[in-house]
Amino acid sequence: MCRMVDLRQAVLAKNDATAQVLRTELTARGTTVVNLLSSPGSGKTALLERELLLARERGVPVAALTADLATENDALRLARSGVPVKQVLTDGLCHLEAAMLGRHLDGWLPEDTRLLFVENVGNLVCPAGYDLGESLRVVLASVTEGEDKPLKYPTAFGLAQLVVVTKTDIARAVEFDEAAFRANVEQVNPGVEVVLTSARAGAGLGVLLDRALAAGAGTGTHTPVMARQQQAHEHGHGNEHGHGHEHGYVQGHAHEPGHDHDHEHDADLDHEHEHDHDADHDHDHDHGHGHDHDHPHVHTVAQTR
Repeated sequence: MCRMVDLRQAVLAKNDATAQVLRTELTARGTTVVNLLSSPGSGKTALLERELLLARERGVPVAALTADLATENDALRLARSGVPVKQVLTDGLCHLEAAMLGRHLDGWLPEDTRLLFVENVGNLVCPAGYDLGESLRVVLASVTEGEDKPLKYPTAFGLAQLVVVTKTDIARAVEFDEAAFRANVEQVNPGVEVVLTSARAGAGLGVLLDRALAAGAGTGTHTPVMARQQQAHEHGHGNEHGHGHEHGYVQGHAHEPGHDHDHEHDADLDHEHEHDHDADHDHDHDHGHGHDHDHPHVHTVAQTR
């Protein structure tokens, strides 16, 4: 058990350090990363498609990377916006990691990209612990998922800098209790903004884009209490646990109670195996030495605005 905990801490510590480097590099080139987390079926793809269209109308250079265990459905939908889109198939891995994201951006992300929206794998457990080098972390929940969602997934909601409620056009039909939901969010993440949206009706459209641009400008970004507590804890015990690395706004060391990682990492053996699929489906095999144990398939769906 101790070795498992040590390995987990080592993996997360490495991810944190990689995320900080990635954040610094992207910020230096003027790119802001927005990490979108939600359960499957929350409606984040529909909302993101509308936000990408709006960004294009406003002349904001934007791109999107979407991750799924299988299918390229989300990327094909997002590509309708006309912005650069890349699909990453994780082959069963339940989350993205900073090193994975960095590799997939290399040579693909246009230099003038101002905003990069990352649609993480659809679940609220695994992705919650991994910083991707983002400047804005957003958690989405639909009105159909229940008002107690923030209490069931306190890490995901507790580390969010923005909470977005989707599908509000059917809120009355499903008897969504907005006051109860807001109270539960406030319990795990005091002071975080909650935005009500409907991709179908257009309610709240543009708020996500505005908050992303504000984050890129260094203004209006919420700092979760949980993130501050984790940062204080990690720095306070850095010498004991070997966590003497830099930290971003989230530590990447939080996990839902009772949930372990879906994969094990060997601290002494690094291996990666990727397949990059371009539009003509040529296969490039890249054998690197990351620490992800992932085998993602990458498909660039659209590269033109």
